[in-house]
Amino acid sequence: MKKRDYYFDNVRFVLIFFVVFGHLLRPYIYESPLIYALYMSIYLFHMPAFIFVSGYFAKGIMRPGYIKKVTRKLLIPLLIFHVIYSAFYFWIEHEETLSISLLIPEWSLWFLLSLFFWNILLRITVKWVKPALAIVLAIGLGLLIGMVPESLHVLSIGRTFVFFPFFLIGYYTKREWFAPLFATPARIVLLLIAAILFLFFYKNTSIQIEWLFGSGSYDDLGANSLSGVAWRSLVYVLNVIMIAFILSIVTHKSFFFTTWGQNTLYVYLLHGFFIQTSRHLNTLERPPSLFVLFLTAAALTLLLSSPLAAALFRPFLEQKRPGFLTKKGD
Repeated sequence: MKKRDYYFDNVRFVLIFFVVFGHLLRPYIYESPLIYALYMSIYLFHMPAFIFVSGYFAKGIMRPGYIKKVTRKLLIPLLIFHVIYSAFYFWIEHEETLSISLLIPEWSLWFLLSLFFWNILLRITVKWVKPALAIVLAIGLGLLIGMVPESLHVLSIGRTFVFFPFFLIGYYTKREWFAPLFATPARIVLLLIAAILFLFFYKNTSIQIEWLFGSGSYDDLGANSLSGVAWRSLVYVLNVIMIAFILSIVTHKSFFFTTWGQNTLYVYLLHGFFIQTSRHLNTLERPPSLFVLFLTAAALTLLLSSPLAAALFRPFLEQKRPGFLTKKGD
């Protein structure tokens, strides 16, 4: 029996923690240069790294039934939670009418829709295009999509093309290619670069955070086509560096929460209810301390990735009965 690779469970857990932490930081980024710098640093890697890892585990893309399985796993939860989040926003924002638009995913649900499209694009790409050319074309499309003046939020089209290169690179990446990242010199260099970027953001708090979202057109971001391509190219380079950094510092050891890294989808879909509620109820004159925000993010991540949370919400996300209702031999 093949031994489980705890490294990737730890990677998933660390990344979903930073997703939650980043969302908790969002309301306070302009209150403190420290929070702004931390937020920008996190957004340079957390979703690109998640997408890279998702691509790495999509190596069965050409197997019979794979796309059917992906469709069921992604689109059914997407529809369910889209309706739930629409109703939630209707309630919490005291809207006059309940609006449900299937063309624009609610808040963080864009990831499920884009992940579905990435798998479709991957299957087409793997079948017809050689790896090197495929990556070049994917980057090219990611740069060109920003020139489209129409809304790129519809069907998450902007993020689908902007982040597809990371999914594709993840798919083509082999396990042994990670080894150089764990060498001490590489870790030191990556840590220094990450520290320099953090200090840069600390001193320059006027950079548009939207450049890291991948969802807006160049026109939306106040750039022309040439400067837009230049900015996005720079962001791509920084994304790759920060992905390498976070992958280099994650441990291979097993902890009590390691296998909970398999439950990141539960955290991703459910934490939004806590985040949005806290934003609407927030009456603090000053932002909470980073320590409090860190502990809150850790607690939410642990709670929503726990075996109990997985058992309770598995029927909605995987169309399976809760573990405690499943008889042995079923």
